[in-house]
Amino acid sequence: MSLLAATLIPGVILILLGLPLLAANAGMIAALKSFPRSQTAAGVFFGAGSAWFLYNIWNLSPADFGEYHLPLFVAFAFIAAMAFRSVPDFLAVRGVAILVLLAAMPLLMAGYMNFDHRQIYFQKGLLYVGIALAIWVGAQPWRARDFLEWLFARESRTRWVGGLLTAYGLLLAAIAFTY
Repeated sequence: MSLLAATLIPGVILILLGLPLLAANAGMIAALKSFPRSQTAAGVFFGAGSAWFLYNIWNLSPADFGEYHLPLFVAFAFIAAMAFRSVPDFLAVRGVAILVLLAAMPLLMAGYMNFDHRQIYFQKGLLYVGIALAIWVGAQPWRARDFLEWLFARESRTRWVGGLLTAYGLLLAAIAFTY
């Protein structure tokens, strides 16, 4: 992946998340409030995260237990299927955490050992914060619900966070074209 794409993708995602919050879009706010326990969102996000993880398991190299990829694949597929049945609460939040963790690697690898462009640290800093939040929220998914309650308690808070996300997304989008 190129540095352009690795910086532009998080920038666009932040803009797409921030603009509806900045505009205080009622439909988006209602969707975000119901997101943590949404079965549809769980199917989409946890399903996508599980599929991506299983793809990675299937393509393990011999140095990474690749000779055992079939038993690992079956075990993790069983665990993912049982998660839908046994722990359906906050599965959407866990799915987003999985996707953030899996997406961070190719985005970080695009700038690996690249010391020529200091502006890459805006992207890397965001990704490391995202990784830390994904681990924390993946382990304690009810924190996402608590954060959304806090966020939507005041409209000014929603607009402020939306503006911050949009501004950082625009910064990343602009930086992407400087490489």
